[in-house]
Amino acid sequence: MHQVHVPSSGLYAITPAGWPAQKLLAAVDEALAAGLRRLQYRAKPRPDESVARQLLARCRRAGAQLIINDDAALAARIGADGVHVGRDDGDPAAIRRQAGAGLIVGASCYNDLERARRLAQAGADELAFGSVHASPTKPDAVHCPLNVLTQARELGRPVIAIGGISVDNATAVISAGADWLAVGSALFSAADIGATTRQFQELFASS
Repeated sequence: MHQVHVPSSGLYAITPAGWPAQKLLAAVDEALAAGLRRLQYRAKPRPDESVARQLLARCRRAGAQLIINDDAALAARIGADGVHVGRDDGDPAAIRRQAGAGLIVGASCYNDLERARRLAQAGADELAFGSVHASPTKPDAVHCPLNVLTQARELGRPVIAIGGISVDNATAVISAGADWLAVGSALFSAADIGATTRQFQELFASS
């Protein structure tokens, strides 16, 4: 599998669910052209392989990583860079056996440091915490205080923050310890996706 080298921190875009393929691809093109280097394809109830392959081709041209949400088999089959799993998607050790050693495995830890510790020991490469702010995508999500991000850094894995993150509140999230800002609606609902991508990236350049 072709691994893409990306920075160790920055904006981590999460695709909005339910968008028609052409609208989604056009939006992703805007973000990639503006410097996005990490994209997660999230679609419910399951990712569309045709769309996933089109996203992967775009990410490859831009030198960006593509992570597939929930579907390790799809990620391995198309040669994506990684998979992200939640509470009900299997443990990282099983995912690792299914997908092979080359796949990045990210795991949702919500606000639970003990869960994060177990997942790291089980083979998770990255640990995601949230919702750090109220999320329009998941209004019922548990709240994750920013100090959990700080404590999570002791686990020695990249820390992903997710949930209600905007350009206006992102600086505090980065300062608390987030390596990656996982952003969905604040990016893809923006009037100018490219400009918003650059604004998020600039926060890391100045932090």
